[in-house]
Amino acid sequence: MLRDSVNTGPAGDLTSPAGAGTTKDGGKAAVRTSRARRGPLRTRLRRDWQLLLMALPAVGLLIVFHYVPLLGNVIAFQDYSPYVGIADSPWAGLSNFHWLLFDESMWDATLNTLSITTFQLIFYFPVPIMLAVLLDSVVRPRLRLFIQGIVYLPHFFSWVLVVTLFQQMFGGAGLLSQTLREHGYDGFDLMTNPDTFIALVTAETIWKDAGWGTIIFLAALAAINQNLYEAAAVDGASRWRRLWHITLPGLRPVIILLLILRLGEALNVGFEQFFLQRDAVGRDAAEVLDTFIYWRTLLTGEWSYGAAAGLVKGLVGLVLILIANKVAHRFGEQGIYKRS
Repeated sequence: MLRDSVNTGPAGDLTSPAGAGTTKDGGKAAVRTSRARRGPLRTRLRRDWQLLLMALPAVGLLIVFHYVPLLGNVIAFQDYSPYVGIADSPWAGLSNFHWLLFDESMWDATLNTLSITTFQLIFYFPVPIMLAVLLDSVVRPRLRLFIQGIVYLPHFFSWVLVVTLFQQMFGGAGLLSQTLREHGYDGFDLMTNPDTFIALVTAETIWKDAGWGTIIFLAALAAINQNLYEAAAVDGASRWRRLWHITLPGLRPVIILLLILRLGEALNVGFEQFFLQRDAVGRDAAEVLDTFIYWRTLLTGEWSYGAAAGLVKGLVGLVLILIANKVAHRFGEQGIYKRS
């Protein structure tokens, strides 16, 4: 019997048949064996020098353009002036953060940003998932490639072109408004209506980026074992039950990972899209944190104030990622990093 072949220690811990110790000790021994198998650092560097050399340009770009600029956040604690430089600018302590905390326009921009993020999580985030499932169900490869090419194409358009196309369709002199007037109805101007602005920018985002977002989900669908679908079909499972019990569980790790990353960018909904439409719908509807920082700092020269706002935005995003990742661990998912 399997139970008789395994000895049980005094505390109920399983041991090997030879009594080698508890599973904890066995785990430590496995870690030491793994480290010994990998060899010393010098040996691994000599073995993998080609791979390290290939990764060196990417690592260099990451350091130069992402990590080195982090040192510039020091101006958030200064009364910075570009004419005297960082070294000679006087220290201001936390005064920039104090002004930021009591700035009503900053809180209005934050509220708009969070509202747009929440709306897009509900109405935009599921669209690439559904589109990937639909594309995966297309049997003919040529037709699938043709549809993929069509839905990917808008991603390469600039926001200037996207806003212009929507203006030509939904503006006061757009195609739909003119068609309604020709048939005796009143026209409309969706592009200047602040009440529907949140739905407008979400529709623009869906049209531009939903197709491109399907790439990751299509890769995840390709990794699902096709034998599961065949076995379920033999057992009489319908298409919807196969979708619910095989496809969605197979996509769940990727969905949770992208959702965590999206929550980390909750305060970063974009700049160009809102900057282009800010004058049309007004500041109250289109002002987000990115445009607020632009108008509040770059045009006024308050560099330290903008650095403080950007630093707070980054820290809030980091906290949201850590919280969301912790919740993912509670539900048994890996998240963006493994649990220790």
